[in-house]
Order: sequence, then structure tokens, then C-alpha cells
Amino acid sequence: LFFLSETGGKDRRSGLILTIPLCLEQTSMDELSVTLDYLLSIPSEKCKARGFTVIVDGRKSQWNVVKTVVLMLQNVVPAEVSLVCVVKPDEFWDKKVTHFCFWKEKDRLGFEVILVSANKLTRYIEPCQLTEDFGGTLTYDHMDWLNKRLVFEKFTKESTSLLDELALINNGSDKGTQQERERSMDLNFLPSVDPETVLQTGHELLSELQQRRFNGSDGGVSWSPMDDELLAQPQVMKLLDSLREQYTRYQEVCRQRSKRTQLEEIQQKVMQVVNWLEGPGSEQLRTQWGIGDSIRASQALQQKHEEIESQHSEWFAVYVELNQQIAALLNAGDEEDLVELKALQQQLSDVCYRQASQLEFRQNLLQAALEFHSVAQDLSQQLDGLLGMLCVDVAPADGASIQQTLKLLEEKLKSVDLGLQGLREKGQSLLDQISNQASWAYGKDVTIENKENVDHIQGVMEDMQLRKQRCEDMVDVRRLKMLQMVQLFKCEEDAAQAVEWLSELLDALLKTHIRLGDDAQETKVLLEKHRKFVDVAQSTYDYGRQLLQATVVLCQSLRCTSRSSGDTLPRLNRVWKQFTVTSEERVHRLETAVAFHSTAEKILQECPEQPEAFNDMDQFDEIEAVGKSLLDRLTVPVVYPDGSEQYFGSPSDMASAAEHIREKMKLVSLKKQQLRQPEATTPES
Repeated sequence: LFFLSETGGKDRRSGLILTIPLCLEQTSMDELSVTLDYLLSIPSEKCKARGFTVIVDGRKSQWNVVKTVVLMLQNVVPAEVSLVCVVKPDEFWDKKVTHFCFWKEKDRLGFEVILVSANKLTRYIEPCQLTEDFGGTLTYDHMDWLNKRLVFEKFTKESTSLLDELALINNGSDKGTQQERERSMDLNFLPSVDPETVLQTGHELLSELQQRRFNGSDGGVSWSPMDDELLAQPQVMKLLDSLREQYTRYQEVCRQRSKRTQLEEIQQKVMQVVNWLEGPGSEQLRTQWGIGDSIRASQALQQKHEEIESQHSEWFAVYVELNQQIAALLNAGDEEDLVELKALQQQLSDVCYRQASQLEFRQNLLQAALEFHSVAQDLSQQLDGLLGMLCVDVAPADGASIQQTLKLLEEKLKSVDLGLQGLREKGQSLLDQISNQASWAYGKDVTIENKENVDHIQGVMEDMQLRKQRCEDMVDVRRLKMLQMVQLFKCEEDAAQAVEWLSELLDALLKTHIRLGDDAQETKVLLEKHRKFVDVAQSTYDYGRQLLQATVVLCQSLRCTSRSSGDTLPRLNRVWKQFTVTSEERVHRLETAVAFHSTAEKILQECPEQPEAFNDMDQFDEIEAVGKSLLDRLTVPVVYPDGSEQYFGSPSDMASAAEHIREKMKLVSLKKQQLRQPEATTPES
């Protein structure tokens, strides 16, 4: 809510200037009182004797708060305060009230109080001694001063405490018996703070003070005489000198202590390492023999083993350190009993290497078990997936999807084969490692435990083999069924294709087989071609019937209902009946055309001189009747059994065929007239 500061500025009496900025929020008088006490404790008595000028900045506060602060100064620093300048806002206080109140309390306060605007404060204090907040030119960084003050106080406190501790340690090692000195060293060997850190802090503080003193500035902050009074450079130098002296003595004491106890510590630590590795360490390994029956169990055992390894690692680290220390002592040649040191080194190395070998063997065994169980779990999941696929009824949409499903089935079965092969390899590798697990590893007979592990591994492999065999048998059945389904779809597709072919033949018969021939010979050729055409249609129909019969047989074998044969058979029969009716009509027309052309050609080829021609006029009537019948049939559509009708070709095609018949009938009629003319002239002659 507020902060107090001694800016380093001075009034016209060379007294220090104390600034109290107030704000709109509530000001704690207790905190203000404590802060004033702290600030007044910093200057020297000589400085305090010159008195203080207090600036109460009330521009952002209320009058009652300012009044309380001014009255409080009477209780806290009445003797040190010579002048209080209350910086008032420009508009918000009633001048009569404020002047009346200050005059009323003037005698009781003991110091002069002046109400003044910020721009008129220079009447009482020189501008060079005022900060920019009050229109002055004095450069002051409150946070910089506060940080330096905190560093100084921390250094003073830590250095004083450290000096007492170092003096106690050093003095205790200089007097008394050897036993008393050792007890004193045990109790006070380590100071509460790091001497190097305290010395570094002091040197940095002293360097900062000296730099500011001689350069006159620090990052743009002008040097003020207050710094000498507040940060006490001589006090810092004195503390640093005392610290260096005591710390040098302390380092010598430590060196003597280290030299005296180094050998004893090495011997003690060597026995600690050996006793732990041969005792609790070996016992931990003796209790760990299983490999787990699943991935989770193996991981739990690995985690437990890692904990054991972690405990061993701590002792192995001690071993490395001790080995280096012993090697250093052996190389220095300062020790009298080198034989004992070498014996300790050999004993320590033997125990550590033996224990490390046992840990590595156990870790490799657990890793192999985890890999075995991982492969077993993957294989089990593959078998479950394959079994699930086999248990689901096959209902594909077409032969291609069946082929795809069959391919996926074969791939899964192949993957299962590879998985089982991998499981056998991992299992055999694990069995080999278990067989190498001798009693030397943990100092006890592990035959029973090994048998349980071996039985578990072999049981898993046998179970997977049985499951794989069952799946293979089911795959064989499913493969046969799917191949039959492929054949079923093929038959259905081919039967539908036969219907399409027969429909195309029917369409070709109606649209392209329309000519009746220009003479008897051509018509006979067309009739022969039509019979061959009918043979092709008959073969197509028979082929479709055979495919549909095969579909029925396959459906019965698969115990399913064909999705398309029920519709295909009626379509096939319907198209075949339409084709049969159309073919019969075509044959009838061609046979009638053959009879017509044959008779017509016979008549047209007879000579008028032949006497028998005059006696067979009935054939003209017959040919005329056949021609009319053929013309009538060309105009009649083909009527199918379902009542639908269909014409041969287009009307223009039929008109062209009819026109040709009519032309030949005209020729026959003309021939008839020619034959009758001689018959009419004979009686006249």
C-alpha cells in the first residue's frame, strides 16, 4: 500500500530527507511505524543529529490519513524530525480546515508542518535534492537501493554467524586432548553456511561499493553520500578480512582431519560393501527365482529386479569410489601396510564382480521370459482373431469378396505359423538359460523352482500348438466351404450370363433375321442357317439349365438358399419360350417362302408350247393362295405365352419383303395370262 525511502537527498540544514508516499487504499499504521523504526536505525548518530525533513506525499490519499501519519511521526521520531512537508493535491482539500487543524496541533507536535503543492516544494528543498516525483533532478532508484541493502544485511548476518562457528571449530581443535579435539570436530565440523558463498557475496558487495564510489554512477544512478552511511564499506572490508583468516584455519583443520580419517573410512566402507553384498544383497537374489506366467507377471518381476539392481548400484558406486581411493593410496606409496590395502582391494573386487554377474544373469533371464510371454500373448491374440473369423458365418456379396476373405484367412494362418515358430525359438532359448541356472548363482538348489518354470514354458508351447491345430482343421473346412461358394457364385453368374446371351439371340432373331430370300435356293440357305442358329440357342439354354442345377446342388451342400437362382430360372425359361415361339414362327415363314418360291419358279420356267401347261391351271390358284398367306403372316406379330407381342424387324423391313413377294406374284399372274391367250384363240381358228 505504501513504501518509505531515504533518497539520499538533503535539506538546507544537511539533514536527510525521508519520503512517505500514500495511496488511495487504506494505509496500515503499524507497518508504517515498523518501517520508520527500521529506516531510522540505518543512519549514524552524527547523521541523525542533523535532523530529518519528512515529505508526506498525500496527492493520492485522503486528508484524515495524512493527518494520522503526521500525528504518528510525533510518537515515532519527534526528536529527529525538524520539518514535515505535506504535498497536497491541487483541488480536493479544504484549505481552511487543513490549516486550522495543523495550527491547532502545532505546539503539541514539536515540529513544523507545511502544506505545499508539489511544484512549490523547491521553496524549502533544493531541486537537486528532490526526486523527479517532486519536480527535482535527483536520480534515485528505490529498488536498487533496497536490493543493495538486503545484500548488505544478509552478508552481515551470515558472515557474523559464520565467524562464530569457524572460531568455535578452530579453537576446539587447538586445545584439549586428542579425544576432545575429535569430539569437538565431530560436533562442529560443518558450518551452517558455505564459507565460499559468503566470501563471494562479500567480495561482490565490496566491488560494487568501490565501483560506485570511484566512478560516481552505476547504470545511470548517481552516487549519493548516503551510500557511505548506509552500506558501510569499512564494515564489509573488516568482515571479509576476519572471514578469510578463520576460513584459512578451518581449511587446514579439515585437511588434517581428512588425512587422519581417510584410511579408517576406507577400511570401514570396504567392509560395509562386502557385508551388504554377501548378506542382504545375496539374500535378495535367493528369493527371486520365478519367471512369471504372463507379461504382467514378468514385468512385475523385472520391476522388482530393477529395485534390487538400484540398491546394488548404490553399493557398486561406493565400490568404484573406494577402488579409486585405494589405487591412489597405493600409487602414492605413503601407507605402511600396502599388503592389507591390496587384500582389501582384491576382496572388494571379487565380491562385486560375482554379485554383478548374478544380477546380469537374472536380468537376461527375465528379459527372455518377457519376450517369450510377449510372443505367446501375440500368438494367442492371433489365434483368437483367427478363431473369431472362423466362427462368424460367411455371407459375402460376390465371388471376389470370397476370394479376398479366403486370402485373408490364408494370411492369418501363415502369420499364426510364423508366430508359433517364433514362440518355439523363444521358448527353447529360455529353457537353455534355465538349464544353465546352477546352484552357484544364488547359493542354493533351484531344481524344484526350475522344474516349475520348465513345465510352464512347455505347457504354453503345447497349448498354443493344440490351439493352432484346431484352427487349422477349421480353416480346412472353411476353405472348402468358401471354394464351394466361389463355385456357386460362378455358376450363378454364368447362368445369368446364359440368360443374357439367350436374350441377345432372341433380340438378334427379331431384329436381323427378317429376310425371306429372293428365290427358293436362298430361302433354303436361310432356313439352314436358322436351324444352326436355333442349335446355338438350344446349347445356351441347356448350359444355363445345367448351371442352375449345379447351383441347387451347391446350395444344398452349403445349406443355404441361392440369392439369384430363384429369379434366374424363371427368366431363363421365359426367354427360352419366347425364343422357341419366335423361332417356330421364323421356320414357318421360311418354309412357306420355300414353297412359294419353288412353285413360282417352276411356273415361270415352263414354256407356253408345252401342252400340259394348259391342263394344270390349278397351280396358279395355289401359288396365289400361298403368296397371300405369306403376306398376311408378315403383318401378324409373334404372340408370346404371356400375351405380349413382338414384330420381326421394322415396318420398312417387312414392307420390303412383302414387296418382293408381290413382284413375284405379279410375274406368276402375268404368266397365267400368257398361258390363257393361246387357249382363247384356238376355237376361232
